[in-house]
Amino acid sequence: MTNSSVILTQDCDMYSNDPGTPLRVLCYLSDPEIKSSLAFIQFPQRFHGLNEYDTYASEYKRLFQINPLGFDGLKGPNYVGSGCFFLRRALFGGPSTLVQPEISELNPDHAVNRPIESQNILTLAHHVAGCNYENQTQWGSKIGFRYGSLVEDYYTGYRLQCEGWKSLFCDPERAAFLGDVPITLVDVLGQCKRWGIGLFEVTFSKYNTLIFGSQSMGVWMSLAYSHYAFWPFWCIPVSFYCFLPQLALANRVSIFPKVLEPWFFLYVFLVLGAYGQDFLDFVLAGGTVRRWWNAQRLWMMRGLTCFLFGSVDYMLKSVGIATHGFSLTSKVLDNAQSKRYGQGIFEFGVPSPLFVPLTMAAIINLFSFVLGMAGFVRGNTEEGLGLQMILTGFIVLNCLPIYGAIALRNDAGKMPTKITVVSTFMSVLLYYISSLVF
Repeated sequence: MTNSSVILTQDCDMYSNDPGTPLRVLCYLSDPEIKSSLAFIQFPQRFHGLNEYDTYASEYKRLFQINPLGFDGLKGPNYVGSGCFFLRRALFGGPSTLVQPEISELNPDHAVNRPIESQNILTLAHHVAGCNYENQTQWGSKIGFRYGSLVEDYYTGYRLQCEGWKSLFCDPERAAFLGDVPITLVDVLGQCKRWGIGLFEVTFSKYNTLIFGSQSMGVWMSLAYSHYAFWPFWCIPVSFYCFLPQLALANRVSIFPKVLEPWFFLYVFLVLGAYGQDFLDFVLAGGTVRRWWNAQRLWMMRGLTCFLFGSVDYMLKSVGIATHGFSLTSKVLDNAQSKRYGQGIFEFGVPSPLFVPLTMAAIINLFSFVLGMAGFVRGNTEEGLGLQMILTGFIVLNCLPIYGAIALRNDAGKMPTKITVVSTFMSVLLYYISSLVF
């Protein structure tokens, strides 16, 4: 809907925080060494209204600040939907292959020589804005923002870079833009679930990031985009680690290496190394210890909830079974919810199916940890159960807000009784099945 040579894309709940931002952009767009292949300049998404410890890890520090620095060392960051300045020409084919639109007035080099109020301009604008305009045109496939995924930002940036375009990451000390964050857990997980479905729509398309991406961008950029495209698969290892070792522990079965075995030291090195690197990256990027703890807790929660349900929804959709439709992330403020969010209290409140596997993990881990401790007190110290006890205890610590929401709270944000009953029944059933297997 514009013939401007530069376009700013912005979420409706974000606003400019620095009037000098366009000048920064023009500096890049005027650089003769890079402007011929530069498609967009991405600023990190930052948010106001976060509580002190960012309870729901809504800052997404790794997604919006840390990882883009790595992308920037290759062909540039991925497009994250907001705070991004596009060169209009980039939406019409590759740097050396201009794709002509069906309507000549939409050409990126077209100069408007009539007032916007003129009847011809208004008629054309209504035609282009119509829901049927893209039918029988290249819009959405080779021109403009790309259709075919719920994460149209990720998909569009990926396709542009496959065409040969580059991007830049600009992260000034003063935030260029600020936006709102959801303040309830169900909204946070629902947003991430939608992302998971959209990422799988890219992964299982002909534009797969590993196959098509490596052929178009090279291996490193392909792997960088695949890191996000395969996000929903995290539900598999996270679910295994939250249930299998704990059920084995409850049945006094060791599944991890024993203390004096070489594999034990490798396992400990990998776990501590991974968590250590994650912690170091987070703190060096300006994060705090408490916010890092909440970020790794939400990583576990997402694996058990939105990534799991997003994967199931995508599979059902793929075989023609209808699921819940598209829903926007609510950022409407409720006074009671805002107060609890400000205090760092988890908001459950609604009987969402997303909370069932989360509550099951909390129950099973606590039950297994208590049984394990009782066994150690009685002197039943089977070799090899130590690592399972440590893992279970670590997950119990992560689940403390869930225990409080189940047993210690009476406010509207507590865990719904329906979820507690269903999760308890499912946990007992899962333990009974495990006792038959182990």
